[in-house]
Amino acid sequence: MTLIYGHRGAKGEAPENTLASFQQCLSHGVRRCELDLHLSKDSELMVIHDPTLKRTTGRRGKVVEHDAAELVRYDARHGGPGWKQPCPIPRLSELFEKCDFEHWQLEVKSASRVRAARTVLAIKALAEQYDLSERITVTSGSREVLRALKRLTPELACGLVAEYAWLDPLKVAKQYDCQLLVLKWTLCTPERIAKAQAQGLHVSVWTVNDPALMRRLADFGVDSIITDFPGLAVETLAKL
Repeated sequence: MTLIYGHRGAKGEAPENTLASFQQCLSHGVRRCELDLHLSKDSELMVIHDPTLKRTTGRRGKVVEHDAAELVRYDARHGGPGWKQPCPIPRLSELFEKCDFEHWQLEVKSASRVRAARTVLAIKALAEQYDLSERITVTSGSREVLRALKRLTPELACGLVAEYAWLDPLKVAKQYDCQLLVLKWTLCTPERIAKAQAQGLHVSVWTVNDPALMRRLADFGVDSIITDFPGLAVETLAKL
């Protein structure tokens, strides 16, 4: 059975990476999610995709230039589907408190060595505080982040995000002891999926919004899809 992950909550249905979006995902009975993390100026884990504020909040500047207390006051509804209420940028801790997901893919974007180390240690501390270490996989396309995970938090599951095939994703995943391979859908072939699964990897594919593609990937045998429309995915995969 192909599992469903809500992409940034339910990005196609509600403002991405906001509490409203994750609650929307859960409302479809989808209890797995993918989200993106950046550290605030005062080292809190904030749930936002871009390193800058412009696209989702309309504000200037970088996430890292603002304290968490400021960031949670910024409305992140810009550029997403229409939404009546303001949707602040959430702290990861708020989502851990309010959303009962059975599995979280936490993606950390590229970072310097120092920043990668601070980020993975902050994730470990929060995961332990909320007793969620077993329900989290930290994912990244950044070698620096994967190195930090292997070195500093080997007890956390990790995953490689692969967007391009110029480096063999299976080789890289093995090098960093990954349990999860997060593949862009354009890289999916039945052969690559079978090979990854034979290597013990869970294959999660993004971003899958078209019902025909959902069905095709399910036929290929992927373990999970990551979608902006978890409601549509539930409906589509239920018919298989």
